[in-house]
Amino acid sequence: MKKILLLILLIIIGVGLYSSIFIVNETEQVIKTRFGKPIGAAVTNPGVHFKIPILDVLHYFDKRYLEWDGRPNQIPTKDKRFIWVDTYARWHITDPLKFYQRLYNEQGAHSRLDDIIDGETRNAVASHDLIEIVRKSNRESMIDSTALDEIIKLEEIDVGREKIGDMILENSQKRCADLGIEILDFEFKRINYVQEVQEKVFERMISERKRIADRYRSEGQGEASRIEGERERELLRIRSEAYRTAQEIKGKADAKATAIYNQAYNQSSESRDFYQFMKTMETYLNTIDSTTTVMLSTDGDFYKYLKSTGDM
Repeated sequence: MKKILLLILLIIIGVGLYSSIFIVNETEQVIKTRFGKPIGAAVTNPGVHFKIPILDVLHYFDKRYLEWDGRPNQIPTKDKRFIWVDTYARWHITDPLKFYQRLYNEQGAHSRLDDIIDGETRNAVASHDLIEIVRKSNRESMIDSTALDEIIKLEEIDVGREKIGDMILENSQKRCADLGIEILDFEFKRINYVQEVQEKVFERMISERKRIADRYRSEGQGEASRIEGERERELLRIRSEAYRTAQEIKGKADAKATAIYNQAYNQSSESRDFYQFMKTMETYLNTIDSTTTVMLSTDGDFYKYLKSTGDM
């Protein structure tokens, strides 16, 4: 009986010791409460720690950087442009005790961040023109301004999206100072027109691009016409020079042939007679065929060779 009681006592002591021990990981921090009230400071050092079983309740919080993803909101800008704004932020718990007392858990923290960051974002967007939210700096456009000079007219900005984001972050941090958390970073994830305005913007962009394309086509057609005119003019010049060269060659050849004929003609009377005979035969060949009727005088040069042939 004593052994059984001793065994039961040892079991109770073992369970008590096990229940009084808790382990904190490197990524965790713990708040102990007793009857709903925090006991002592937050446990932030990793390792083995002790508590009073049953009475003490542990609340674990993350040490790491946490993400806040905002809901896309439709917000009007200062110049009355309705846009969709989607944002995100990074935050972490700096004071676990104050965090537990003010927000209780991460769900409560996200709900509070929704109010703070969304509110500051709405105020900042409503206080600036659209161009200030879209552009980050006054750098020159990478697009060829000579080609799109009628469309790309970037206005100068005084603040810019990056500084507006810094303003939202700074104001949000001030409002979170007594909540035991710190907002580390804030960024615009997406900025876009609402659907109705977006369709009109796309239609305008398409019409402007078509107008630019038509201008390029018109300039291209004008350049093509100029090139075609130069080609025709050059072709006529080449043909003219070729015709002139051909005529010069032909004239020189005729002159040389005439000189040869004259030289042969002046050599002797037999040569002249033979030459006249060959030229007359050549004329017969070129002018008379089987359907030609020729009326010749008896004392003409054409009839002379026919008559002499008949006499033979």
